[in-house]
Amino acid sequence: MIGSDEDPRVAGLRTAVSRLRRELAAHPAEFPDRGIAEDELAALAAMTAGGTPEIRRLRRSLLLIAGAIGSVSALAPGLSDVRDAVDLFGDPPRG
Repeated sequence: MIGSDEDPRVAGLRTAVSRLRRELAAHPAEFPDRGIAEDELAALAAMTAGGTPEIRRLRRSLLLIAGAIGSVSALAPGLSDVRDAVDLFGDPPRG
């Protein structure tokens, strides 16, 4: 259950990650980096359970997921949703 004081960006990211995880699990084709995508999606899901995630870690996971499944066109809409949700957190602080 989502608390009323929860950051809506976290809730949106959780929803996008959950959707992409389901789509990836249902995707019949095997591809070399599928395990990487599954691991990073699990890491993102865990980050959303712990409050506001660290932006650098979000971006790192997004890059790994995009690299792992970016060529699977059936997963492109879900990947785009995750990317959009991560972008709502802004850029990591410099330095």
